[in-house]
Amino acid sequence: MTGQPNPDSSGIGLIPLEVLPGPLPDGQVGEGLLLRTSRGDIPGILHQSVGATSGVVWVCGARGGFGGPGPGTYSRLAEEFRNRGITSLRLGYRMPNDLYECTLDLLAGAAYFKGEGYAPVVVVGHSFGGAVVIAAGAASPDIKGVVSLSPQTFGAEKVWAVSPRPLLLVHGKADTRLPYSCAVQIHGKASEPKELVLYDGAEHRLEECREELEELLGRWIPDTLAAPLPA
Repeated sequence: MTGQPNPDSSGIGLIPLEVLPGPLPDGQVGEGLLLRTSRGDIPGILHQSVGATSGVVWVCGARGGFGGPGPGTYSRLAEEFRNRGITSLRLGYRMPNDLYECTLDLLAGAAYFKGEGYAPVVVVGHSFGGAVVIAAGAASPDIKGVVSLSPQTFGAEKVWAVSPRPLLLVHGKADTRLPYSCAVQIHGKASEPKELVLYDGAEHRLEECREELEELLGRWIPDTLAAPLPA
């Protein structure tokens, strides 16, 4: 999975140059890699399923890294999906908390997966990353579905453009960092197909509803990848 990426992504303002082995942070599972681009290196963790043709790209919040909600939901589901014939890329950011640059990072990750034969992909983001996946989904035909967890509203203004790809919004009703009204507002501006799931008693990291969330994503993501492409 290393070498020269196939797609020319210059249209997104960032050109993938090379895919290299990268460090795997302590406590993480998967295969570390670096996407070398014209704007800097993007760190990632690959969970490769041999022979797979479907892929998921996961991004975290404003601080970047690979933690995500749950905690540990991303790594658990990435390993589960690997065993179910779906390859995952948990993607870091070059410039955390910069919405434009982080969206470019995600688009580069989707372009890399397209070049490897995993296309189109589902993208999943949490908190700040929930807006990143919406912005990327609105911009790229290589994205088949968007999952936005505990999202912020800033950066999600073009959510209507995700359609006709499906959108799943999830928020905890006890979130004190970003109120669940953020997801309600985004859902109201989105076009069909769209789904809003609210969990009573769940805080920002969705730890209180982790099992229900992972069951939901474990069903929604494979179903979306297996569905026919929207017309």
